[in-house]
Amino acid sequence: MSMAAAAAAIMAVLLAALMARASSAAAAGRVWADEEKGAHNGTARRQVTYDGRSLMLDGARRMLFSGDIHYPRSTPEMWPRLIESAREGGLDVIQTYVFWNVHEPIQGQYNFEGRYDLVKFIREIHAQGLYVSLRVGPFVEAEWKYGGLPFWLRGVPNITFRCNNEPYKVQVYTQVKTDVMYEVRVVHMQKFVAKIVNMMKDENLYYPQGGPIIISQIENEYKLVQAAFHSRGPPYVRWAAAMAVNLQTGIPWMMCKQDDAPDPIINTCNGLICGETFHGPNSPNKPALWTENWTSRYPLYGHDPRFRSPADIAFAVALFIARKKGSFVSYYMYHGGTNFGRFASSYVTTSYYDGAPLDEYGLIWQSTWSHLRELHAAVKQSEEPLLSGAYSNYSFGEQQEGHVFKTESNCVAFLVNFDKHKTSNIQFGEASFQLAPKSISILSSCRRVVFETAKINAQHGLRTAQVVQYLNNVDSWKVFKEPIPLAINNSTHIGNRLFEHLSTTKDETDYLWYLTRYDYRSNGDTQLVLNVESQAHVLHAYINNDYIGSVHGSHDGPRNIVLKTPIMLRKGQNSISLLSVMVGSPDSGAYMERRIFGVRKVSIQQGHQKSHSLNNELWKHQVNPGWLIWRNE
Repeated sequence: MSMAAAAAAIMAVLLAALMARASSAAAAGRVWADEEKGAHNGTARRQVTYDGRSLMLDGARRMLFSGDIHYPRSTPEMWPRLIESAREGGLDVIQTYVFWNVHEPIQGQYNFEGRYDLVKFIREIHAQGLYVSLRVGPFVEAEWKYGGLPFWLRGVPNITFRCNNEPYKVQVYTQVKTDVMYEVRVVHMQKFVAKIVNMMKDENLYYPQGGPIIISQIENEYKLVQAAFHSRGPPYVRWAAAMAVNLQTGIPWMMCKQDDAPDPIINTCNGLICGETFHGPNSPNKPALWTENWTSRYPLYGHDPRFRSPADIAFAVALFIARKKGSFVSYYMYHGGTNFGRFASSYVTTSYYDGAPLDEYGLIWQSTWSHLRELHAAVKQSEEPLLSGAYSNYSFGEQQEGHVFKTESNCVAFLVNFDKHKTSNIQFGEASFQLAPKSISILSSCRRVVFETAKINAQHGLRTAQVVQYLNNVDSWKVFKEPIPLAINNSTHIGNRLFEHLSTTKDETDYLWYLTRYDYRSNGDTQLVLNVESQAHVLHAYINNDYIGSVHGSHDGPRNIVLKTPIMLRKGQNSISLLSVMVGSPDSGAYMERRIFGVRKVSIQQGHQKSHSLNNELWKHQVNPGWLIWRNE
């Protein structure tokens, strides 16, 4: 047997063992806490379990409302007030991704300080009496640079991200000990996930230890790319699930948008209308969880803001609870915050989900915040029948339906009108109810309306800005403009080809110059045209230091941007300078490590003659931070 075959066999055995362990946990239908801590301090054992109705804390089913707040998109000074506003808005849980590329920007060098102090963030949540849903990933997407993956992963030989690929999962190197060579396997993905899990354990932050973390997520929306990896997709899902369970956190794990999530991993829904699109848990022993209920859409350059009405959000939540027996809903985002630095993904603006219940600055966004708070209170007062009652449903017409949850002592009903234009009158029980267009009425005790999704009681908020200082004095500004490079000097980025943008800049900047010279021999007054094709987001072009044109891409446009512009050349040597600009980095898709950016083709056409390609000319590539403009204090 070859060494490669032997290694594959060993990995297959290890995976089978991990899955057997995971299946054992699934058979129990719960994730038990480690008893050691309770035995030492004499307290009762804390545990997180689940069944087909909900997550259970210490054996009690819970209806949980959650909201996403990402710690790197705000500041530590903001965290207490953000969490307090979320609690006052009726949330039980704060959900956040863990961002690998901010914590390990250089391989083996970690940063958990300032805005990246994950432990401090979680401790603040705990101090205010809320729970935590920790989405470890480590791929997160999240309109975040490279989907949260550190850029140095691109440099791992033969790597393919997010599939059954050994370089992504495992790095092999040799170690010599007592004259014997050992093969040491360091798992990139598993190493980081284990680091986060062990950090949480060391800080006693898991619920069984007395902490607030009640559920974790491994991977993220993998179903969207799984088919692209063919036979390497499903084994990766099984490996990731088994790896997570084997870390023994004492709490459940989930995978969102992953219908085939292996037991005991809970498959969850992401989207706008999970009450209509979610196929449900893939086992009757798993609860219906909604990990991302989008509260608006993230802003893009060149697009108008797209807000979602509070009535529409509330309708979607109530329908998920009624139709799918949903017991966990997380708002994405509850506070979007700010994409500081260069961490936004392609074409995403600095402001992130400004129309969430808490706006970019942490201010309450009315009437969304208040309307959802009323919804949470109405649902919570019927928590017992929702989580333990017998379920039945009714049809009152083509677009009207009812959902009832009933115990011996309590009852709650959801009356639904899907018609977007007409009010509907229906008879339910001994009473008649008028349902507004596209609305759900929640009936406490199946008689009294306690909440209507279409009825907004809170006044619409108004956000104003006040000038605190004028900065328009021309004497207070200095402009530093870097010269456009002309000469092709000695450089490590020089060759007879066009270099790929990201591989050349190493993610140090969004700017890369492409520089060459063109020897022009005049042939009459024939028109000259410069043609440039690029897969960057913006391109600026210069001839002999003179600006000749630009082209901008867009989020929804083609990947190629093309600049085609008339030019004038002098006889002899001419400099051509092309500035390639990235407006953020990609955050999703299969084979991200193979994505190509930057200038791909350059040619000059003279009249009706065949274009002269410059692709294989001598090109210098200069990494450049662009222009700097700042105020002189």
